[in-house]
Amino acid sequence: MPEEKNYRASTGVDEFYYGEVGDALITEAVERVKFLQNITVDMPQDVVRAYGDNGTAEMAVSSGDVSVTSVFHKIPIEDKQKLLGWETVEGLTAAGSNDNPPYVACIFAKTYEDGSREYVGLPKGIFNRPSVSGSTKSGSTEFSTEEISAQFMDREVPGFSEEKSVIFAQDAKGETVNRDALFMKVFGIAHPEAEPEGA
Repeated sequence: MPEEKNYRASTGVDEFYYGEVGDALITEAVERVKFLQNITVDMPQDVVRAYGDNGTAEMAVSSGDVSVTSVFHKIPIEDKQKLLGWETVEGLTAAGSNDNPPYVACIFAKTYEDGSREYVGLPKGIFNRPSVSGSTKSGSTEFSTEEISAQFMDREVPGFSEEKSVIFAQDAKGETVNRDALFMKVFGIAHPEAEPEGA
């Protein structure tokens, strides 16, 4: 008998990690940015038609660029420096027209009420600098948020026959097997909380 499909919807997001990837596509370390509030991965596709004899002769799928927009409670300045290639001198951080953001890989988790998690891996992309905004304090205290966006590209991922730009993994409550496999595929290093091999 086939296994029952899971139709539960996610109720939260957690565990946003990123790591710089170079030509070797393996990061030296992953960084966690806490307090992710929401994130959207846009993977546009269009169906292109070829016509003839007053009808459709052929169809093909045209895939657009993968873009990500994420909102955090706050993005620490240290993470902005790394993600955006900002320069720091004598305690001052600056952005300029010649900034060169590095290629990074990212992983985040969608959480479910039953304790399971779906992980989304983005193997190679570049972040855009966010807008700077603020508002006056009025009658009641309101917290601001910070939004940042990125563009991702296809990358060779070990085990897959073609280059990929988004990879998904799911783990039941209390399990981390697929999370750990995704970290190895995307970052080339283990999840910070993964059990060492042979332990």
